[in-house]
Amino acid sequence: MRVIQFREAIAEAMSEEMRRDEKIFLLGEEVAEYNGAYKASQGMLDEFGPKRIIDTPIAELGFAGIATGAAMNGLRPIVEFMTFNFSLVAIDQIINSAAKMMQMSDGQFPMPMVFRGPSASAGQLGAQHSQAFESWYANCPGLKVVCPSNPYDAKGLLKAAIRDNDPVVFMESEQMYGDKGEVPEGEYIIPIGVADVVREGSHVTLVSFGKIMKKVKEAADLLAEEGIKADVIDLRTVRPIDYDTIISSVKKTNRLVIVEEAWPLASLSSDIAFNVQRDAFDHMDAPVKRVCTADVPMAYAPNLVDEFMPKVSKIVEEVKSVMYVK
Repeated sequence: MRVIQFREAIAEAMSEEMRRDEKIFLLGEEVAEYNGAYKASQGMLDEFGPKRIIDTPIAELGFAGIATGAAMNGLRPIVEFMTFNFSLVAIDQIINSAAKMMQMSDGQFPMPMVFRGPSASAGQLGAQHSQAFESWYANCPGLKVVCPSNPYDAKGLLKAAIRDNDPVVFMESEQMYGDKGEVPEGEYIIPIGVADVVREGSHVTLVSFGKIMKKVKEAADLLAEEGIKADVIDLRTVRPIDYDTIISSVKKTNRLVIVEEAWPLASLSSDIAFNVQRDAFDHMDAPVKRVCTADVPMAYAPNLVDEFMPKVSKIVEEVKSVMYVK
């Protein structure tokens, strides 16, 4: 099977869907002439032209509003934010218009649109460019929130998101665009809301999503060397969350560690922990543990960046704590 980069998987998904449906268009900063800030729309202006690949001013509220109106009128826009940190300027359109229009119109206005771009940290970018927004948007009814961790999932999930008749927030990472992985040549769709068990084990369940899955897999490898076999679940979608897969795993392993690149208060790991204690309490042999970022704005200094982020060593430590081993 061929190997392509994450950014190529994103571009392929958008291009294939645009060939299939002329109502789809892409707009955002630098998506056209520059081929995307991260080259995720490489070659699309040449193929589809400036009416469907649209460079916008630095005005997120404006072009998110244009896309929302377009969706109400039967088009299927894809909005690219250069980073979801900038989506805060547009959050009124996302939360108060896109997410609510279907319900407020009694179903008269489906909102088939995608808001996509990188979320969370990407090294030394400072506090204002390093925030994780998955739990923010997952909190809002009316949105679906997708967080792929590899090129294969990115393509299949983005195609599903573009075809969906609800607004989908599709969160990537600057640090994943160069990642390579196997992606088939043919058509495939990954359904939204279905987690992936990427590694099977019987001692502990590890749950995560997005780029931090790399650290989870590394931790699972280290634990395996010590005879601890982890069931590793990549959520892929955080609204809706595939609780059936999580609960099924916890009933097998009796232990759960959740890894999330986000501040701990009101995080997705909090909600997962609640649902597991509600639905699988009698199966638990240890408290649910979480590995999150530090509860502070992310700093610029590299040593503080390192301290802020979830570490492989911390994941291993928490797994051993629920296993009651040192």
